[in-house]
Amino acid sequence: MAKVVLVLYDDPVDGYPSSYARDDLPKIDKYPDGQTLPTPKAIDFTPGHLLGSVSGELGLRKYLESQGHELIVTSSKDGPDSVLEQHLHDAEVVISQPFWPAYMTAERIAKAPKLKMALTAGIGSDHVDLQAAIDRGITVAEVTYCNSNSVAEHVVMQALSLVRNYIPSYNWVMKGGWNIADCVARSYDIEGMHVGTVAAGRIGLRVLKLLKPFDTHLHYNDRHRLPQAVEEELNLTWHATRESLYEACDLVTLNCPLHPETEHMINDTTLKHFKRGAYLVNTARGKLCDRDAIARALESGQLAGYAGDVWFPQPAPEDHPWRSMPHHGMTPHISGTSLSAQARYAAGTREILECHFEGRPIRDEYLIVQGGGLAGVGAHSYSKGNATGGSEEAAKFKKVN
Repeated sequence: MAKVVLVLYDDPVDGYPSSYARDDLPKIDKYPDGQTLPTPKAIDFTPGHLLGSVSGELGLRKYLESQGHELIVTSSKDGPDSVLEQHLHDAEVVISQPFWPAYMTAERIAKAPKLKMALTAGIGSDHVDLQAAIDRGITVAEVTYCNSNSVAEHVVMQALSLVRNYIPSYNWVMKGGWNIADCVARSYDIEGMHVGTVAAGRIGLRVLKLLKPFDTHLHYNDRHRLPQAVEEELNLTWHATRESLYEACDLVTLNCPLHPETEHMINDTTLKHFKRGAYLVNTARGKLCDRDAIARALESGQLAGYAGDVWFPQPAPEDHPWRSMPHHGMTPHISGTSLSAQARYAAGTREILECHFEGRPIRDEYLIVQGGGLAGVGAHSYSKGNATGGSEEAAKFKKVN
């Protein structure tokens, strides 16, 4: 019997839903690159239901308990007194979502002698110390592509919201006003703007494709250059350096993974390369940006707007400056956890667990670390090292709410 610790975000404040806005989900057969959707032997949930909160349990309890395993589900993940810490000593599998990450630092991995797998229900395993996992021979896996398109849609929504000054305009309506001049004083068209993505993987490329019909000029920087046919189809301009892209673009979106090479890559120095009045959208990882440098750039006008849904740490403390800085469009980390995406990453988590317990190979596209080294998609996207931490700071949020 194995102990599986599942860390999920809290249920809605009004309780777990008894009904939903829609009765079903659109059917998707495969992802744009041909990769099939998750293929577990079965699922024990209704697609379209809330699975990512504690009561949803990713639909895993029936399956795991039928196999004789123990399932611990909690939202308590931060600080030495958390439920997660209490169960590390005999946990074989720790599962969490990027939206509510269980920070698996080297210190925590050392407290988990029986740990065999750290599994991300979603995309992005930067909350796991990959070097520590490599050293211990722990498998790190994530459900690649399950919510890439969900995040890309969020990027486009937030880009348009910033450029069109949507949120302040909506707030005037909520306050009973009709302040047209106030609304449009910071409103522009995205048409004709130069828009660039740092990284053009599944999410970045999808963003470019979604923005092409807006008649924008599209740019990208990636250490793996796209095929010439794709560049020609989208009329893309490739930049060998991020600084070159920053200088050319009116709006920049970050879609790269977090690892030691990208940590704080947006800072006071690199922000000087941006056009004055540029917009920045970050749905990748909060730690890609220097927190205070972003706030300063908005206050000075170097950036006209900043939006995203990723913070560091997560959840963000009440006094996090991104909550109160001017001209922002921040949301909690929700872009990849729509009800549509949850059905996919819950099924993918089940598929990975089936493979783990049955001794079958896990898909290469799901693997980040295996056998003492970077593996599968991890060898393409990550580098060795630690870009985690944050558990102690995140605990401040739980203490005051």
